[in-house]
Amino acid sequence: MTTTDATSHRPGRRTRRPEWLAPAGLIALSIVPIIGGGSRLTSLATAAPVTAENARFVESPIPVVVHIVGSVVFLVLGALQFAPSLRRKRWHRIAGRIVAPAGLLSAGSALWMTLLYDMPAINGPGLFIMRLVFGSAMAAAIVVAFAAIRRGDVTTHSAWMTRAYAIGIGAGTQVLTFAPWTLAFGAPDQFVHSVLMGAGWVINLVVAEVIIRRRASRTPRAPRRARASGRSRAVGARLSWGA
Repeated sequence: MTTTDATSHRPGRRTRRPEWLAPAGLIALSIVPIIGGGSRLTSLATAAPVTAENARFVESPIPVVVHIVGSVVFLVLGALQFAPSLRRKRWHRIAGRIVAPAGLLSAGSALWMTLLYDMPAINGPGLFIMRLVFGSAMAAAIVVAFAAIRRGDVTTHSAWMTRAYAIGIGAGTQVLTFAPWTLAFGAPDQFVHSVLMGAGWVINLVVAEVIIRRRASRTPRAPRRARASGRSRAVGARLSWGA
């Protein structure tokens, strides 16, 4: 192989290798919540004994089933939206039409459960407020992203779907915030429980903002006329989340 061949080959390998790192990492981060959701669905389907921990789900199973199914679809298909090769294919647009409604179902059912379920005492009023704020923010972000892509604004659409996904995958990051504390100090009290839950959402949103700003810095600003033309061609275009 000549030097020229080697040089031209190496960049290709570098671009193929990291392409799936982000989707794989996001799916890995979702594994524990997905397993937990699957376990919950199994217990409901097999009529497991009613306990203080699961009584609210047994008495009103539809919201939690909608939440689990919507969340799993949103997290898994949403992670794949960050793969550049898929964003260039028609699959990306089709998947986006599934992901957005799934995200709205996830956020809406979370709000319903927060307001109407009898939550365990460990949750506390602080977590109650955070769940309302972050659930509403997730739903609003999806709506804003949808409106943006309808008018052909791919950049705004991408930014707001990234924020929605950051909130949606909060349960995965909360596993990481709870694990060190629990190992070091044992089960947290109500206040620390709320802080650790909130930290998962905040960490994700900070990372999302860093990604959004890096993405914007790599995108050259086109002349006004070119941007207007691009927006008109992009109406009805595919969802485009990733960097």
